[in-house]
Amino acid sequence: MRAELGALDTKLPKLPWVTISGKHRNGAIKFTDPEPQKEPKNLRKLKKAIRKKWGTVALIDILKEAALRTGMLKALAPVGTREAIDEAKLLERLLLIAYAYGTNSGIGSAAAGEHGHSEEKLRYTARRYLTAVGLKAAGVEIANATFAARSEAVWGQGTTTVASDSTHFKAWDRNIFTEWHSRYGGRGVLVYWHIEKGSMAIHSQLLNCTASEVAAAIEGMMRHATTMQAEGNYVDSHGQSEIGFGLTRLLGYDLLPRIKQINKVKLYRPGREDEDSYERLADAMTRPIRWDVIENNYDQLIKYATAIQVGTASTEAILRRFTRTVSHPVYQAMLEVGKAQKTIFVARYLRDRDLQREIQEGLNVVEGWNGANDIIFFGKSGELSSNRRDQQELSVLALHLLQTALVFVNTLMIQEMLADPEWANLLTEEDKRALTPLFWMHLQPYGEVRLNMGSRLQLAQPVPQEPEPEPAAA
Repeated sequence: MRAELGALDTKLPKLPWVTISGKHRNGAIKFTDPEPQKEPKNLRKLKKAIRKKWGTVALIDILKEAALRTGMLKALAPVGTREAIDEAKLLERLLLIAYAYGTNSGIGSAAAGEHGHSEEKLRYTARRYLTAVGLKAAGVEIANATFAARSEAVWGQGTTTVASDSTHFKAWDRNIFTEWHSRYGGRGVLVYWHIEKGSMAIHSQLLNCTASEVAAAIEGMMRHATTMQAEGNYVDSHGQSEIGFGLTRLLGYDLLPRIKQINKVKLYRPGREDEDSYERLADAMTRPIRWDVIENNYDQLIKYATAIQVGTASTEAILRRFTRTVSHPVYQAMLEVGKAQKTIFVARYLRDRDLQREIQEGLNVVEGWNGANDIIFFGKSGELSSNRRDQQELSVLALHLLQTALVFVNTLMIQEMLADPEWANLLTEEDKRALTPLFWMHLQPYGEVRLNMGSRLQLAQPVPQEPEPEPAAA
C-alpha cells in the first residue's frame, strides 16, 4: 500500500488524465478515459480472404471439424453401463444433439435435415448421453486443444488473465430460476462467462438474476479446469466490491475491474502514522486500515479461502452467510483486506495508462463473445423455452461448445492464412493487436441441417507447441 500510494502521490502532478481535489462536485477524483486506439485496417480483408478460400461454412460443419480434430465429444459418456450404438452413428447423433441445443432450434428441427437420424433416436441418445458434466468436460477438451494448437508467432505468448461478465437470456417465466432483472430490463436468467484474451471460453455458469456476480467471477477462476494458469480477472463494475477484492487477495489472484464511478472511490491509509505522508492524495483518503481486525481473524480467513479453493464450500454460500450477519468479525476482517487491496489497485490504475487500456481490451473480448451469442443461439428468438433448470443448463453449455468450436476452427484458418508471407507482412501493429478468432463473416448458422461425415474442411493439422524443458536441478 505504501509503495503504490507513494508512487501515485509522486507522479500525480505529471499525470494529465487525473487530478485529485476536494472541490470536485462529484467526488475527489477527476479522471479522463484513455484515447481510443487506432482502428485496424486489414482485418476485414483477411476475413474476406478466409471466406473466399473456404467458402461459407455451415455451423454444423464447424462443430464436426472441431469434434473430429479434438475428440471432445468422447467426454459425453452414457448414463447406463451397456451400449450397443455404433461409434460412427453415435458421433453423428451427438453432433446433431449438440447443434440442436446450442442453437436453441431444438431436436425436432435438427432431425428434419439430411442425415438419416430420426427425432426419436436423437431424443433417446440425448437422454442417455447429454449431461452437464459431459458438456463441461467437452468444453475443457476443446479449450485445451486450442491452446495447444496456437502459434506463438501469430497470437503471442499465452496470457494468464481472463475477462468475465454476464449475459442476460430471456426465459419462460414458469421456471424458478427466471426472474426480472432490473439492469437488463426483462425476465430471464444470467449466463456468466470467463473468456481469455484469445476469445476462448474457459468457463460458463447459469445463474438466476439475483446471484452475486462477485461470487460467479471467483467460482469461474477456481473451477475452470483447463490448462490455462489464470492469475488475473478483468471484470466490470458489477463484478467487483471491497469484499471481492478481499477474497481474491486471499485466493492469490488479481482482481482487475473497470470501476464506473471511480471519481467517488475512497483510498485508505496504511496506518495512523501515515496521516500526512500523502499530501496530494489527502482529499481522496479516508481512515486507516484496521490491521488488528485482520490479524485477530487471520486463521479463519485462511480457512474460508481454503474451503473455496478445494471446493468444499461455494463462494456464493460463504457470501450469503456473511451478508446475513455483516457484523461477523471474519467478514469485517475480509472487508479490511479488501479495502487495502482495492486501494493498491486504484492507486496503480490511476497512474498506469497501459493497465487502463489492458482492462478495456479484456472486457471488449467479452462483449464480442456476447455478440456471437445472438448469431449462434438463434432458435426461438434466443429465448430459453424449457421450464427445467437442467435443460436450460444443457442449452447454455451446448452454446458454449458451439462457440468454442468456432474459435478453434477460426484459429486454424487464420494461422493457415498468415503462414503466407504476403499476409503476414500486410498486417500492421493495430491489426495484430485487434486480431481475434471470434468472427462469423464466413458462417452459415441457419437453414436445413445437412451432416456429411465424409466432407472435411481443408485445414492443415496443427503442430502442438512443445513445453519448454525445465532446467535441471543443481
